[in-house]
Amino acid sequence: MTSSQASQCRVWRLGADVDTDAIAPGHAMKYGIEDIARYCLESLRPEFASQVRRGDVIVAGPNFGIGSSREQAAAALVHLGVAAVIAPSFGGLYFRNAFNVGLLLLTCEQAQQMADGERVDFDARSGRLVRADGSVLAMDPIPGFLLEMVEAGGLMAQLQQRFKTRTNA
Repeated sequence: MTSSQASQCRVWRLGADVDTDAIAPGHAMKYGIEDIARYCLESLRPEFASQVRRGDVIVAGPNFGIGSSREQAAAALVHLGVAAVIAPSFGGLYFRNAFNVGLLLLTCEQAQQMADGERVDFDARSGRLVRADGSVLAMDPIPGFLLEMVEAGGLMAQLQQRFKTRTNA
Protein backbone atom coordinates (compact mmCIF):
# COMPACT_ATOMS: atom_id res chain seq x y z
CA MET A 1 0.00 0.00 0.00
CA THR A 2 1.37 3.39 -0.92
CA SER A 3 0.42 6.60 0.80
CA SER A 4 -1.63 7.62 -2.21
CA GLN A 5 -3.66 4.40 -2.26
CA ALA A 6 -5.05 2.66 0.79
CA SER A 7 -7.14 -0.45 1.31
CA GLN A 8 -9.92 -0.84 3.88
CA CYS A 9 -8.85 1.92 6.23
CA ARG A 10 -10.64 2.33 9.54
CA VAL A 11 -12.17 5.77 10.04
CA TRP A 12 -11.52 7.73 13.22
CA ARG A 13 -14.22 10.42 13.20
CA LEU A 14 -13.58 13.84 14.72
CA GLY A 15 -15.53 17.08 14.64
CA ALA A 16 -14.76 20.49 13.20
CA ASP A 17 -12.00 22.90 14.21
CA VAL A 18 -9.57 20.32 15.59
CA ASP A 19 -6.59 22.44 16.57
CA THR A 20 -2.92 21.59 16.81
CA ASP A 21 -3.09 21.75 20.62
CA ALA A 22 -5.49 18.78 20.55
CA ILE A 23 -3.33 16.87 18.08
CA ALA A 24 -0.01 17.53 19.87
CA PRO A 25 -0.76 18.85 23.37
CA GLY A 26 1.43 21.62 24.71
CA HIS A 27 2.37 19.67 27.85
CA ALA A 28 4.03 17.01 25.67
CA MET A 29 6.05 19.38 23.50
CA LYS A 30 9.15 19.09 25.70
CA TYR A 31 9.49 15.43 24.62
CA GLY A 32 10.47 13.69 21.41
CA ILE A 33 7.95 12.64 18.78
CA GLU A 34 7.46 9.13 20.26
CA ASP A 35 6.24 10.63 23.50
CA ILE A 36 4.27 13.43 21.86
CA ALA A 37 2.44 10.79 19.78
CA ARG A 38 1.36 8.98 22.96
CA TYR A 39 -0.71 12.05 23.88
CA CYS A 40 -2.09 12.66 20.38
CA LEU A 41 -5.76 13.69 20.45
CA GLU A 42 -6.03 12.76 24.14
CA SER A 43 -8.53 15.57 24.85
CA LEU A 44 -10.87 14.44 22.04
CA ARG A 45 -10.33 10.69 21.79
CA PRO A 46 -8.35 9.43 24.82
CA GLU A 47 -8.08 5.95 23.27
CA PHE A 48 -6.75 7.19 19.92
CA ALA A 49 -2.98 6.90 20.41
CA SER A 50 -3.16 3.40 21.89
CA GLN A 51 -5.77 2.01 19.48
CA VAL A 52 -5.03 3.61 16.10
CA ARG A 53 -3.45 1.18 13.64
CA ARG A 54 -1.12 1.76 10.72
CA GLY A 55 -3.26 2.59 7.69
CA ASP A 56 -6.20 4.06 9.62
CA VAL A 57 -7.55 7.45 8.54
CA ILE A 58 -8.88 10.44 10.43
CA VAL A 59 -12.07 11.98 9.10
CA ALA A 60 -12.86 15.41 10.46
CA GLY A 61 -15.01 18.45 9.95
CA PRO A 62 -13.78 21.74 8.49
CA ASN A 63 -10.61 23.47 9.69
CA PHE A 64 -8.59 20.44 10.77
CA GLY A 65 -5.20 21.57 12.09
CA ILE A 66 -6.01 25.17 12.93
CA GLY A 67 -3.91 26.87 15.58
CA SER A 68 -0.18 26.97 16.04
CA SER A 69 2.46 26.12 13.48
CA ARG A 70 3.86 23.18 15.47
CA GLU A 71 5.09 20.60 12.98
CA GLN A 72 4.80 17.92 15.65
CA ALA A 73 1.01 17.94 15.22
CA ALA A 74 1.44 16.37 11.79
CA ALA A 75 4.51 14.33 12.71
CA ALA A 76 2.67 12.63 15.59
CA LEU A 77 0.05 11.28 13.17
CA VAL A 78 2.79 10.04 10.82
CA HIS A 79 4.52 8.36 13.77
CA LEU A 80 1.26 6.60 14.68
CA GLY A 81 0.84 5.34 11.11
CA VAL A 82 -2.19 7.39 10.05
CA ALA A 83 -2.55 6.96 6.27
CA ALA A 84 -4.43 10.22 5.69
CA VAL A 85 -6.58 12.92 7.19
CA ILE A 86 -9.78 13.54 5.25
CA ALA A 87 -11.68 16.77 5.86
CA PRO A 88 -13.50 19.56 3.99
CA SER A 89 -10.70 22.03 4.82
CA PHE A 90 -7.41 22.37 6.70
CA GLY A 91 -5.49 25.06 8.53
CA GLY A 92 -3.02 26.61 6.07
CA LEU A 93 0.13 26.08 8.17
CA TYR A 94 -0.95 22.56 9.05
CA PHE A 95 -1.50 21.75 5.39
CA ARG A 96 2.08 22.64 4.51
CA ASN A 97 3.57 21.00 7.60
CA ALA A 98 1.66 17.79 6.94
CA PHE A 99 3.04 17.29 3.45
CA ASN A 100 6.52 18.34 4.64
CA VAL A 101 6.53 15.44 7.13
CA GLY A 102 4.83 12.97 4.79
CA LEU A 103 1.22 13.11 6.02
CA LEU A 104 -1.41 12.91 3.29
CA LEU A 105 -4.29 15.38 3.59
CA LEU A 106 -7.35 14.80 1.41
CA THR A 107 -9.97 17.48 0.91
CA CYS A 108 -13.45 16.02 0.67
CA GLU A 109 -16.56 18.18 1.01
CA GLN A 110 -18.66 15.17 2.08
CA ALA A 111 -16.14 13.87 4.65
CA GLN A 112 -18.60 14.28 7.49
CA GLN A 113 -20.91 11.68 5.91
CA MET A 114 -18.51 8.95 7.05
CA ALA A 115 -19.05 7.28 10.41
CA ASP A 116 -16.59 6.39 13.13
CA GLY A 117 -15.25 2.88 12.60
CA GLU A 118 -16.42 2.72 8.98
CA ARG A 119 -14.09 1.05 6.47
CA VAL A 120 -13.09 2.97 3.37
CA ASP A 121 -10.74 2.64 0.41
CA PHE A 122 -9.18 5.67 -1.22
CA ASP A 123 -6.94 6.50 -4.11
CA ALA A 124 -5.50 10.00 -3.86
CA ARG A 125 -4.26 9.92 -7.45
CA SER A 126 -7.73 9.39 -8.88
CA GLY A 127 -9.50 11.45 -6.23
CA ARG A 128 -11.88 8.66 -5.26
CA LEU A 129 -12.95 7.45 -1.86
CA VAL A 130 -15.07 4.29 -1.77
CA ARG A 131 -17.15 3.55 1.28
CA ALA A 132 -17.99 0.03 2.47
CA ASP A 133 -21.49 0.36 1.02
CA GLY A 134 -19.98 1.02 -2.42
CA SER A 135 -20.83 4.71 -2.57
CA VAL A 136 -18.10 6.98 -3.87
CA LEU A 137 -17.10 10.37 -2.49
CA ALA A 138 -15.07 12.78 -4.59
CA MET A 139 -11.91 14.33 -3.23
CA ASP A 140 -10.03 17.35 -4.52
CA PRO A 141 -7.06 16.33 -6.66
CA ILE A 142 -3.66 16.39 -5.01
CA PRO A 143 -0.85 17.80 -7.16
CA GLY A 144 1.61 15.11 -8.20
CA PHE A 145 4.57 16.82 -6.55
CA LEU A 146 2.79 16.68 -3.17
CA LEU A 147 1.92 13.00 -3.60
CA GLU A 148 5.55 12.32 -4.47
CA MET A 149 6.62 14.16 -1.31
CA VAL A 150 4.30 12.02 0.84
CA GLU A 151 5.42 8.80 -0.86
CA ALA A 152 9.05 9.74 -0.22
CA GLY A 153 8.30 10.19 3.48
CA GLY A 154 8.26 13.99 3.50
CA LEU A 155 10.27 16.87 2.13
CA MET A 156 13.57 16.07 3.86
CA ALA A 157 13.45 12.43 2.81
CA GLN A 158 12.61 13.47 -0.75
CA LEU A 159 15.53 15.90 -0.87
CA GLN A 160 17.90 13.29 0.55
CA GLN A 161 16.79 10.81 -2.13
CA ARG A 162 17.35 13.40 -4.86
CA PHE A 163 20.77 14.29 -3.48
CA LYS A 164 21.75 10.62 -3.27
CA THR A 165 20.59 10.04 -6.86
CA ARG A 166 22.58 13.02 -8.14
CA THR A 167 25.78 12.09 -6.29
CA ASN A 168 25.57 8.47 -7.49
CA ALA A 169 25.04 9.48 -11.13
